[in-house]
Amino acid sequence: MIKALLFDLDNTLVIFDEVRFLQNYFKRIAKAFADLISADIFLERLINATMDLHRNNGTRTNANYFMDVFAADQKLHRETYWQRFMQFYETEYDQIKVDITLPNGLEDVFAQLKGLPLKKVIATNPIFPETALKKRIHWAGLSAETFDLITHIENMSYVKPDPGYYHQICDLIDESPENCIMVGNDPVNDMAAAFAGLKTYLTNDAGEVDYTSLTSFAIGAPKESPPDIPAPDFKGPLRNILAAIESLRQ
Repeated sequence: MIKALLFDLDNTLVIFDEVRFLQNYFKRIAKAFADLISADIFLERLINATMDLHRNNGTRTNANYFMDVFAADQKLHRETYWQRFMQFYETEYDQIKVDITLPNGLEDVFAQLKGLPLKKVIATNPIFPETALKKRIHWAGLSAETFDLITHIENMSYVKPDPGYYHQICDLIDESPENCIMVGNDPVNDMAAAFAGLKTYLTNDAGEVDYTSLTSFAIGAPKESPPDIPAPDFKGPLRNILAAIESLRQ
């Protein structure tokens, strides 16, 4: 019996060029820190700290882990750096140019989900603060209040594709993994939910996305090759998720 839906965000609920967006993001955020740290050093620290999040084993929030790495030799400036990050996401993040499209049937899917007794989770890789993710949810024409949980850097202690990430979500929403389904377009990060016992649905609205460059597989995931990921339980456009749910509720 399915009781909860976990939705990836980027290129699942909102479709856009992640590589181009991240390139613009890196330029803009480096500029926001220019009075504190040179761009080259800042970007090296940002990328290394984000990449290192895959080593977090649940003992610290991702935010604390990230800052421990980012400010490893500058602990006196740690709080200043964190406050600058938060200021950037609150004031400048949504100024980054991005061209988006929405999956066919997105509005109808969520309209119909309102009538079903299902918990809904934004299960995006938790490497950004909540304020940034709420803005990306708005890109999809959705409200943050639609969801029972949004995973972000401050409330999670694992990142995708670690099964611990999915177990932590299930604990937070008080549901067993076998009663949850992960819906996403990433064949590694999202379909790895199967290792935690969740059902999986691989969406194809965004087409083939290169996850070997600057996107979600490269940021927040191990550098070594991932293990073989089980085939998804379902595959197709987002609009067909309702049929998949119905088959699992019977």
